[in-house]
Amino acid sequence: MDTAVTPDPPLGTGHAEGLAVVERMLAGRNVLVLSGAGLSTESGIPDYRGPSGSRRRHTPMTYQDFTGSEENRRRYWARSHLGWESIGLARPNAGHRAVTRLVTAGLVHAVITQNVDGLHAAAGTPQAIELHGSLHRVICLTCENTVSRRQLHERLDQANPEFRALAARVNPDGDAELAREWEAAFRTVSCQVCGTGTLKPDVVFFGENVPKPRVAHCFDLVDAASALLVTGSSLTVMSGLRFVRHAAKQGKPVAVVNQGPTRGDDLAAVHLDLPLGETLTGLADRLGA
Repeated sequence: MDTAVTPDPPLGTGHAEGLAVVERMLAGRNVLVLSGAGLSTESGIPDYRGPSGSRRRHTPMTYQDFTGSEENRRRYWARSHLGWESIGLARPNAGHRAVTRLVTAGLVHAVITQNVDGLHAAAGTPQAIELHGSLHRVICLTCENTVSRRQLHERLDQANPEFRALAARVNPDGDAELAREWEAAFRTVSCQVCGTGTLKPDVVFFGENVPKPRVAHCFDLVDAASALLVTGSSLTVMSGLRFVRHAAKQGKPVAVVNQGPTRGDDLAAVHLDLPLGETLTGLADRLGA
């Protein structure tokens, strides 16, 4: 049974006093940021569960489905091959840049992101922990060799020169919707190192566990922080919520900046239901970051 201590209810949405609470938290330095898909929506990457989300219309492929069937892998790579163009071309937005400013100013000591888009790194945030991996890397499930997604993209282009279809919608994992005949005709490729290995994006699929050493490192970051700031995450999945619960059990303040409710609101001192780019930039400006 969860023994987390529940603080006072979070301050109301959009209150000036809520911004003041977050500002004081950051001014105290040594804050840990936990970011989610909502932070990347302003970069054109839709969120599964937020206001622009596709979660209700799309079920992502599980690890068990991917590893269990060549047909499923072909389906995944056909869709992802198109979806990757949108992910690969996405650029950091004001929210990512504001987080980098807070890190550079020493107000935020570390960043854990649930996103797989690589936009924190692109914004210059040093050593952001990619909890669920990165779509910019591909790993062989046989020999564990990794290559860049751009390299694989070029190989898939060569293997499918006739592959011309329009994606109806790009999802947060870089997946795109296609007609079944296009999926069935798509040609996958094997690992160039071992010759036969199955290639998989270096991300944690649904039904797959985050590597234990990575999880342990994230808990260490929570232990070392003075407070936790959640940005753009609904905290629906336990992989992120557990860090909020861990911070709350230690009596550390938790603040949430997210459009829409989150699963961790009962543990937060404040929840700001405001646009992330504008809000985080304003906080960085007021703190002189």
